[in-house]
Amino acid sequence: MIRQANVITDRGSRYAVAGGTVAGRAGVEVFLKTLKQDKKIAKATHNSWAVILSDEGPVKNDDGEAGAGAVILRMLEREGLTDCVVVVTRWYGGVHLGGDRFAHVVTCVRAFLALWNGQRQGAKNA
Repeated sequence: MIRQANVITDRGSRYAVAGGTVAGRAGVEVFLKTLKQDKKIAKATHNSWAVILSDEGPVKNDDGEAGAGAVILRMLEREGLTDCVVVVTRWYGGVHLGGDRFAHVVTCVRAFLALWNGQRQGAKNA
């Protein structure tokens, strides 16, 4: 599991990202359960996620942050990344962010992908 806290802070809202390899829908459920063992994550306002499962295709969940799962999913599709769930966590700060929230989801997924690709590149060079 790769996690990055405090990716972005805007008008009181805070964002984090996590992700990792999963095997099927059951793997996604185990990943989410493990992630939410962190009480801070479990108490977040939104834990939006998406994954492209090699055996089931795309799956997403906005967790109340309408459209966030679709944004994550599109980025995973562009990257060609399968069997890797990405979760963007938001703690609502009391101010509606409008369309900026989508830019923040994109920033979080980019941060994850940079770490993910860096880790894969490091494994190739080892």
